[in-house]
Amino acid sequence: MTELAAQLLESPKAPQIIQQVQAILNDEKNRRQAFYEWMDDDVKAEFINGEIVVHSLALDKHNSAVLFLSTLLNVFVTERNLGKVRAEKALVELTRNSYEPDICFFGVEKAATIQPDQLYYPAPDLVVEVLSKSTQKNDREVKFEDYAAHNVAEYWLIDPTRQTIDLYTLDADTEAYALQGLFRIGETISSQQLVGFTIPVKAVFDSTANVAALRTLLVR
Repeated sequence: MTELAAQLLESPKAPQIIQQVQAILNDEKNRRQAFYEWMDDDVKAEFINGEIVVHSLALDKHNSAVLFLSTLLNVFVTERNLGKVRAEKALVELTRNSYEPDICFFGVEKAATIQPDQLYYPAPDLVVEVLSKSTQKNDREVKFEDYAAHNVAEYWLIDPTRQTIDLYTLDADTEAYALQGLFRIGETISSQQLVGFTIPVKAVFDSTANVAALRTLLVR
């Protein structure tokens, strides 16, 4: 980011470019406010780079993965007073964009700032997105960079078709996500942000495995 700014300032057209960019950002701000006024509980929508993105109905395998993992995360976090877990309708407000992650976790510090009547959430400490044909481009590109830029420490990408999970964490040197592993059925996955949260990958995709993992978390 600093390098890009330095390159821009070397150009004699820097003032005009900055002015144009500011005008675009001001217009985006107005459109985001209109987005907030337009959206309601019946619509799953996001505001991404100045545009409203309305999501189509999710397949059952998508909904199932969200439910299975959010249940496990919520039990783990609640039992240990580690913060808050939210799923689906939590609108995360970042600098330019507003997202509704499939699942997000807020550690103790951020969780303490969340009020019962709160509409917009800060950048989470962990985000999970379940891929679909209509969302995977944004999940792997725009959101991938945006979450990292806002210090979301851990990012999971779940592919319900291949039944795999990509786990990314922030690299301290590059401030970008680094892949920690691609996890498949038959393997276990462990969160680095939530130390001790280790589950079989199958528990995100299979009801019997999910119940078994839930029982394990409850007795630890």
